[in-house]
Amino acid sequence: MGEKKERIVLAGAVRTPMGSFGGGLKDVPAERLMAVCFEETLKRTGLPKEKIDEVIAGNVCQPSEAVNIARVAALIAGIPSDIPAFSVQRNCASGIQSITSAIQAIRCDDGKIFLAGGTENMSKVPYVVKGARWGYKLQHFYFTDGLWEGLTDPVVGQIMGRTVENVVKKYEISREEQDEFAVRSHQKAFRAKREGRYKDQILPIVIQNVTNVGEKSLVNEKIIAEDENINPGLNKQMAALQPGIFMDPDLLKAKDPKAKYEKGKIILETNVHADGTITPKNSCPITDGAASMLVMPESTAKELGIEPEAYVVSYAYAACDPAYMGEGPIHASPKALKRAGLDMRDIDFVELNEAFAGQSIPCQRILEIPDEKLNVWGGAIALGHPVGATGTILTVKMIHILKHLEGKYGLITMCVGGGQGGAMIIEKA
Repeated sequence: MGEKKERIVLAGAVRTPMGSFGGGLKDVPAERLMAVCFEETLKRTGLPKEKIDEVIAGNVCQPSEAVNIARVAALIAGIPSDIPAFSVQRNCASGIQSITSAIQAIRCDDGKIFLAGGTENMSKVPYVVKGARWGYKLQHFYFTDGLWEGLTDPVVGQIMGRTVENVVKKYEISREEQDEFAVRSHQKAFRAKREGRYKDQILPIVIQNVTNVGEKSLVNEKIIAEDENINPGLNKQMAALQPGIFMDPDLLKAKDPKAKYEKGKIILETNVHADGTITPKNSCPITDGAASMLVMPESTAKELGIEPEAYVVSYAYAACDPAYMGEGPIHASPKALKRAGLDMRDIDFVELNEAFAGQSIPCQRILEIPDEKLNVWGGAIALGHPVGATGTILTVKMIHILKHLEGKYGLITMCVGGGQGGAMIIEKA
């Protein structure tokens, strides 16, 4: 038998509110959202900044605004310049990749204390004009929506929601089931908000706007302290009114002869079509947010007097057909459970990222997750999915769920654009 590995501690877990698309956080750069989380994690744990061995942050959408966003955020947070930092990108699993990368570094003896997190400001993703650098001569040229392109798989030529129509068709998930799932997500999130479940995990964001009037400066301060996407008034009737966004290519071709095709795939999917089952109401909203925590061995936490909030039991990543990327949790979760020596009956709560109701439902069924264990404080359909931050945000949520609801084991899992899945199991400290 090999030597028993020392337990890995998570501490100082915190997140920002989830900002709606174009909402309260739209003008706050992702690196600043990350920086304020870093500062709060250090404040909550009492760890001196110079004790950090390395900083790791997940991010998907901001490479041109803040190259190596982990390093930029660390410096903004006042972390000494001689402490290194790097960014990770595994699409929707980037936020747990930062944590698991820290664990791998600890196991390799590359350091003991890691500040890990994830951040995204999807509201700030720009439009671009491709080819403009070298000049144009004749004909029309167009803006490319960086967000739409970033959410489209370049191999199968389908945007993420379109790939979920494939999953819906495969598992025969009805539109009604998806809408009911979405309504329950909002109901659970609203109940959790009303009961104050999010308060101790959320760091309010203070936004100051300064206006110069003559020789005086007027400061207008706004505080974003709550998640912005929750809709307590959503019901099945309202959800049913939403038109489908995507549909079967053959049906679309009959309706829209101008649609472009290649090997039966839709290349340009910009129209709204009533025959699809994936809608804005049964999908996660585009969102801004960040989260962070410390990752370290248990002995280091004891030495520094840092109170553990949770222990990482296991993690796993898996891959699947990118045209069915929503199946990712079905492949990753069993691997994490096997590595932990557990099965789903041992898991008290599950945070399954609700990228779409159409992929969450088959994942729940195949993994045999009871309703009473699944996304008990609401999921991404109600709260949002800031892609590079989501894995860390779900981990923060799970830490607080285990604490408040007295569970022992929690599973965090998500599908990943490009055809992957991520999963991590944590244990309440």
